[in-house]
Amino acid sequence: MPTQIRYFIIKILLICCFFSYSQTSEFEENIQIKDSIDNYLLNAYRSIDQAQLKQALFNISLAKEIAMDDQDRSYQAKTSLVLAKLYSQLGDLKKAEEQVLDAIKIQKEDNDKVMLTCSYALYGSIATQTKDYKTAEDVLKKALAFTKNNHNEDEEGFINLNLGILSLEQGQPEIAIQYFNKGLPKITSLNQFYNKAKLYINKAKAQLSLEQYDEAKESNDLSMQIGKKMGYAVIRSECYKLYSDIYDKKEDYLTSLQNLRTHQKIKDSLFNTNKEIIVQEAGAKLNLNENNVLIEELTEENIQQQKSLKLGRLTTILSIALITILSLLTLSLYKNNNLRARANELLQNKNTELILAKENAERASEAKVQFLSTITHELRTPLYAVTGLTHLLLEESPTPNQKEHLNSLKFSGEYLLSLINNILDLNKLEANKVEIENTSFNLKKRINDVLIALGKSANDRNNKLHYEFDESIPSKLKGDPLKISQILINLIGNSIKFTQKGDIWIRVKPISKSENKVLLNFEIEDNGVGISEKKQQSIFENFTQGSVQINRKFGGTGLGLSIVKNLLSLMNSEIKLESKLGKGSKFLFNLEFEIFEDKSPNYAEEAKRIDYNILIDKRILVVEDNKINQLITRKILEKNKIKCDVADNGDIAVNKVKENTFDLILMDIHMPGISGIEATKQIREFNKEIPIIALTAVTLDDNLDEFYDNGFNDIIPKPYKTEEFFTKLHKAFVKNQTTA
Repeated sequence: MPTQIRYFIIKILLICCFFSYSQTSEFEENIQIKDSIDNYLLNAYRSIDQAQLKQALFNISLAKEIAMDDQDRSYQAKTSLVLAKLYSQLGDLKKAEEQVLDAIKIQKEDNDKVMLTCSYALYGSIATQTKDYKTAEDVLKKALAFTKNNHNEDEEGFINLNLGILSLEQGQPEIAIQYFNKGLPKITSLNQFYNKAKLYINKAKAQLSLEQYDEAKESNDLSMQIGKKMGYAVIRSECYKLYSDIYDKKEDYLTSLQNLRTHQKIKDSLFNTNKEIIVQEAGAKLNLNENNVLIEELTEENIQQQKSLKLGRLTTILSIALITILSLLTLSLYKNNNLRARANELLQNKNTELILAKENAERASEAKVQFLSTITHELRTPLYAVTGLTHLLLEESPTPNQKEHLNSLKFSGEYLLSLINNILDLNKLEANKVEIENTSFNLKKRINDVLIALGKSANDRNNKLHYEFDESIPSKLKGDPLKISQILINLIGNSIKFTQKGDIWIRVKPISKSENKVLLNFEIEDNGVGISEKKQQSIFENFTQGSVQINRKFGGTGLGLSIVKNLLSLMNSEIKLESKLGKGSKFLFNLEFEIFEDKSPNYAEEAKRIDYNILIDKRILVVEDNKINQLITRKILEKNKIKCDVADNGDIAVNKVKENTFDLILMDIHMPGISGIEATKQIREFNKEIPIIALTAVTLDDNLDEFYDNGFNDIIPKPYKTEEFFTKLHKAFVKNQTTA
């Protein structure tokens, strides 16, 4: 006999001797046995939930061995039940079904209805996975009836969970959600964390099939929180897969791909790659055939002989098992490599799709920028006619009714110009082309002008505007008054739009002040319809409003708050929102200004000091292709006794300047034939003295140097204010006379 075998037998004899001297009473021993089995099964159950399947198998094998030794049928049934759960997790549904049916058979014979409820619930889950929906429905409803008849309601939540999964598998997501909602309170009260996580993820699947994407994400988030907290790797893997599906439906392909990668990574680290090996070990460790029962019935005299025989067989079995394991491992690696290859191919395809999508998005963005630049020019040209004709008509002593209509027309023109500027500003902000001006202005007067402009809109909706301005704020500040006005117009206009018969407060107060700087707090508060918490984060995005119903009811483009957010960001500030649905909203932001005394020209004041006699009998050539604009500019000039000639395009303008004498040229930029810039360059070749002013609807942002470099003396943007128009004409004539 080999030495190792002799040591093994001696060790067994010593253990037997030890137990023979340390026996307790039969009653105490039975309690210890049952406690041991319960502990092993509980540890196995937890290990299955946490995907620690080898640990689960170890505990089940110990419990099975003790139950067989003690010949306790009820614990044999419990062990078979946990073993069925293990096989179900491994994907071997046939063996899972065999084990749960063994448990049910024993429990029926023993009339153990409490445990029979658990077995039926698990059997229903296994039948659902095997697509045997009729059997699944029958046993689950039978289990649900047992919980009520036997006052065993602990399994009620788990049964409703499986009824929900069954409904989901049968394409009935609404019914599935009803079962999930019904089972959730019981599962929560019993701290069944794994069942709760499984319930939320299946509820998310049902909501996804109903295209309730936000609700599906919320349910999946709850499942993920439990999975992370309790260490349920399988749950986390399924959650990432579901995130991938949700974002794919929402067409956020990059986020979908990231979640799919995380899912694959967790899946690779789980038991999937070696579950065939665990199944093989389960068969070897548990030895589930009937021979095990016969061995336990051998007489004491044959035990030593049987052990020697087992030892010989064990060596053979281990050799065969080792070869089998190596073979299975090789096969598993082969399958895993194939799986990785398919995953890599899928990722490559997704990556190609994302690259194409990115290129298409960039081309679309470029096309949008070009389109907006073109359309704003085309919109400004007819708007010049609207504002110019309105100005002329207002100066011709209209009747009170006509004046009211003309003022409405003026307001509409200014509103249209504001809308065009909004679109243009959005285009600039997205292209990072907006620059902050730094000029002096009177903040109190600026806000008061905004309130006057918006007063009619407020009165139309029976709203009261309350203006609270701290008088300690310096009268002159240095900053960007146009951007401030734009921010306030959008915010106050937004409050007016969403408030009916209410109040709107505009508050400005200092936070801190130094020798040359002051930090101010702005508040715009209303008691209107308010904004829900769900929409408060997205309300500052482009083209976003509270809902489709709000858009239909109140109108608007959804650009205002987006522009406000971006403008404040450029000014090193941020917008804050406090709102409750039905009670109103409050927008808050802080801005820092320099305390400054502005010395730059004021066109309105300068226009009052102009000597209009200088303009009399001056000859001006108006180069403009639009007939209406020609008429308006000509009338404005001739009204001030200026002689005017017109050229329809750049070629005609060059020839007229060659053949005639003019005191000044007003040059449009975009015209048929040669452009205004090209015409100016040609004129400068033979006449370098005549003042040329660009009268244009082109957006003046980064193009000023180009105008001056090509021979222009000044620029008047259309639509213009008459004060600026005549101030610049007067300066050009005075400068030309001084030079001459």
